Amino acid sequence: MNQIWNIARKELSDGLRNRWLLAISLLFAMLAAGIAWLGAAASGQVGFTSIPATIASLSSLATFLMPLIALLLAYDAIVGEEEGGTLLLLLTYPLSRAQILLGKFIGHGLILGLATLIGFGCAALAIAVLVADVELGMLVWAFARFMLSSTLLGLVFIALAYLLSSLVQEKSSAAGLALGVWFVFVLVFDLALLAILVLSEGRFNPELLPWLLLLNPTDVFRLINLAGFEGASSMVGVMALGSDLPVGNGLLWLCLLGWAGLALGLAFLAFRRREL
Repeated sequence: MNQIWNIARKELSDGLRNRWLLAISLLFAMLAAGIAWLGAAASGQVGFTSIPATIASLSSLATFLMPLIALLLAYDAIVGEEEGGTLLLLLTYPLSRAQILLGKFIGHGLILGLATLIGFGCAALAIAVLVADVELGMLVWAFARFMLSSTLLGLVFIALAYLLSSLVQEKSSAAGLALGVWFVFVLVFDLALLAILVLSEGRFNPELLPWLLLLNPTDVFRLINLAGFEGASSMVGVMALGSDLPVGNGLLWLCLLGWAGLALGLAFLAFRRREL
């Protein structure tokens, strides 16, 4: 366990030195505060509207940003270490590949989790202080669930970045594949589901479509954060399929955890088979 923690501490130290933690925290804080107060500007309202509307907007923001940040943070975790010559050095120590991968995963997860807590936590604190009639219990519950699920979504894509980094031989290839993965999960997947829904003209089993949302961790993340609010019944687009999904919120959390575990397991298999 000490070896794993040493690797995690080294990754966290690198993140602090490279200003990753500071940059991500500031980005999240500014965007969250802007959405909280200016999210309804298009309808002619300026100022805080409601907790459900704020969380829904933040969830849409995190769906785009969190996977991209996680992939950029970890895409060179393996191939970059190999190109720099430090991976072979690490393997000369009494460290297994599983310990190296798990240590990196914990370290990058700490960076992402701390940045999420600081950035979005500052926005929640600002709402609690500046909005007079806000319901503090709901605010804490909604933001805690949002921050925890955001971090878990980031862990899924960190593990996917490790998988890509273990399969390629150059950092440039890993970066290109990382952007491709982001593009597929964040943009293409939902468009493909909508195309199936429209073009099938009833020939595709409609009861199966909602289950397909579970094949995309970003959709699972949005379903988690939209559940429990009155606005969940008025979801639009592909998210409207989620209202027909006969699963509880707990199963959605397990699904997101399963995505993280599956991606990390595949990354370990690829890393173990990698020839140095």
